[in-house]
Amino acid sequence: MGDRWSVVAPLAAVAVVAAASLLPLGALLVWLAVPALIAAVVAAVHHAEVVAHRVGEPFGTLILALAVTVIEVALILSMMLAGGAEAAALPRDTIFAAIMIIANGAVGLCVVAGGIRHREQTFRLEGATSGLAALIALATLTLVLPTFTTSAPGPFYTPVQLAFAGVASLVLWGVFVFVQTVRHREYFLAPGAAGDDDAHAPPPTVAAAWTSFALLLVALVAVIALAKVLSPTLERAVAAAGAPPAVIGIVIAMLVLAPETWAAVRAARADRMQTSMNLALGSALASIGLTIPAVAVASVLLDMRLKLGLDSGKDLVLLVLTFAVGTITLGTGRTNVLHGAVHLVIFAAFLVLAFAP
Repeated sequence: MGDRWSVVAPLAAVAVVAAASLLPLGALLVWLAVPALIAAVVAAVHHAEVVAHRVGEPFGTLILALAVTVIEVALILSMMLAGGAEAAALPRDTIFAAIMIIANGAVGLCVVAGGIRHREQTFRLEGATSGLAALIALATLTLVLPTFTTSAPGPFYTPVQLAFAGVASLVLWGVFVFVQTVRHREYFLAPGAAGDDDAHAPPPTVAAAWTSFALLLVALVAVIALAKVLSPTLERAVAAAGAPPAVIGIVIAMLVLAPETWAAVRAARADRMQTSMNLALGSALASIGLTIPAVAVASVLLDMRLKLGLDSGKDLVLLVLTFAVGTITLGTGRTNVLHGAVHLVIFAAFLVLAFAP
C-alpha cells in the first residue's frame, strides 16, 4: 500500500500530543499541533473510506459516525469532570453546535460541492426522511422541551424527566441503527445501486481493513487530544477578541466533526450523495442518542444538574429554521446548489450570532 503518509500522520499526531503533555505549551508546540491536527483529520477520512469500502454502505458511514461520537462523549465527560457545576450547559451547547454544523454546514457544503460538479444529485427519500424524523424528535426532547417543563425552574429536567430523555434518546438511536443496517438497509443505499459498494475498485483485504480501522481510532483520538491541547490557546484568543465563551465549544465541535464533514464532501463530489446524507444524519443522531444517556448518568454520579434546554430565543429560532429547511431539502430526494446555499446561509447566521448575540 502506497499510502505510507496515512500511517505516519496519526502516529506523528500522537507524538505531538505526547510532547504537549510532557512539555510546556510554547509557540513552537502550538505551530506543530495545528498541522498535526490537519494531518490527523485527513488520515481519519482516508482510513474511514478504506473501512467503508470493505464493509459497504451503510456500515462504513456508521463506523465513522460512531467512532467520532464515542470520542466526542469522552471529551464532554472529561470537561464536565474538570469544570464541575460551571460545565452544566456544556452538553447542551455541544449538541446544539453539532446539529447546526452537521445539518447546515456539512449538508450545505455537500450539496453545493456536488451541485457545482454534477448539477443535480439524488438520494433515497425513505432513509433521509426516517433519519430526519428521528433527529427532530431527539432535538426537541433534549434541547427544546426542558425550557417549557414546569416541574423544575429554568431549562432543567427533573431526575425522572432526564432519565426518560436519556432512555428515549438511546432507544431512538438504536432503532435507527437497526433500520439502517438490518431491517431496511436498502433505504440507505444509492438509488439503483443495491449492494453497489464502489465497484469501480476492488475492496481492500480484511487485514488492510482492520489496520485502517485501528489507525482510524488512533487518528480520531489524536484529533480530540489535539483539540484539547489547543483549547487553552483558543480560550485566550476568544477572550482577547471579546467573543462569548460559547464560541470555544463551536470551534472544538468543528474540529471533532471535521473528519465526517470532509468525508461527506468528498462523497458528494464523487457523486455519492447517498453516502453524504448517511454520514450527516447518522452523525447528528449519534451525537444526541449517545451523548444524552452518557451525560445523564454522569450528572447522577457527579450530583450535577444539567442545563439542557435552549434558553435563548435566537437558538430556538435557528433550530426551527434548520429543521423547516431540512424538511424541504430532504423531502424530494433531489438536491441542487440553491438548497445548499440556503443551508450555508443559515450556518453563517449561526456563526455570526454566536460571536455577536
